Amino acid sequence: MKRLLLLPLLTMVLALVSTTGSARALNAPLNDDTIVVRLPNQATMTLYVKDRAQLRELRNYKLDSLMLLLDTYIAQAEKASKNSTSEQVTMEFYPAKDQPGKRVPEQIRITMHNDQSPAQTTKKGDRVDVSVGRVFGVTVEESNADGNDRVSVRVGSSAKSDSIRTAERKARQEERDNRAVHSNFTIDLGLNALTNKQPDLGGNPLDLRPWGSRYISFNWIYDIRVGAKGSPLYLHTGPELAFNNYMLDNNRRFVNQNGVTTLELPTENGRNYEKSKLSVSTINLPLLVALSFRDAKGKDSFRIGAGGFVGYRLGSHTKLKYEEDGNTKKDKDRGSYNLNDFQYGLQGTIGIRGIDLFAKYSLNELFKENRGPQAQTISFGLTLLN
Repeated sequence: MKRLLLLPLLTMVLALVSTTGSARALNAPLNDDTIVVRLPNQATMTLYVKDRAQLRELRNYKLDSLMLLLDTYIAQAEKASKNSTSEQVTMEFYPAKDQPGKRVPEQIRITMHNDQSPAQTTKKGDRVDVSVGRVFGVTVEESNADGNDRVSVRVGSSAKSDSIRTAERKARQEERDNRAVHSNFTIDLGLNALTNKQPDLGGNPLDLRPWGSRYISFNWIYDIRVGAKGSPLYLHTGPELAFNNYMLDNNRRFVNQNGVTTLELPTENGRNYEKSKLSVSTINLPLLVALSFRDAKGKDSFRIGAGGFVGYRLGSHTKLKYEEDGNTKKDKDRGSYNLNDFQYGLQGTIGIRGIDLFAKYSLNELFKENRGPQAQTISFGLTLLN
């Protein structure tokens, strides 16, 4: 499409916002975001907008200045399109940087589409996408495939092409890169296991049911960039509210007697525990050194981090579930069970694209020395990003 056709159309679109009486809106049974305008020369323009406020936003720009800018930029884009073998050429311009102090758009992005087939001598249709600032988009389409010339002008979110969405995503990424601190909320879902296990004082083994010993934490994370803008190095920290479940196997339960926590079988004949677990809630604070890399499109591609954590026990209780006289019984008993109030250890994360894995290893014992079975906790699983 020649820019001589595009510029008058854009001028008319902007004039519709700034003046009244130059065009008439038809009361057709269309959607709320569709406006059909009949021009004096019997041409018809269809505008697709989010709402009237989106049209009014165009008043922020002076028509003459905007037309001069578009005239220059579209000419450059058209020249680049003619010299290119690609079906699509996109160019970005930054008037606010080139003309500091003037009220001009921050960014203008122009994409020239040429739908002409190499085997044909006539055009099936051209399309030019213009994104002014970061507020709205304008799409102009010309088609004469059936012998009738048609021109369609779209303003607003419905006019956004893939190239405009890419520009907006890039703008958001640039804004994110400019921030030295990024905050995020995540959820860790995983399992608990025990290592370096020792029997209790009565010689009873501390064995867990793997799938019943679940781990979940809610994390308010802050990534603090280390170095200049664009650096992949971060410090990863923030409070975590964690819940550890230790589900016993071999029909045993945690019993706290005489200041010592032991593992015992049920005292009732024939009783089998469907569940016998110890639940512990803690508040943790990790500190990791992390690297975060992006691909050529600016999307997160690979992440890795390692460091440590400290934690404090907020509460704990045991829970038993069993059948008695045909009824399901659940017994819950709150207590410290000689657990160490403070925990500390090592922590690591690794992620590819949208998948992140974590692992935590407690360096100190789960129970106090000589007050319960000795073991250290390993938690591992998947991190769900917001």
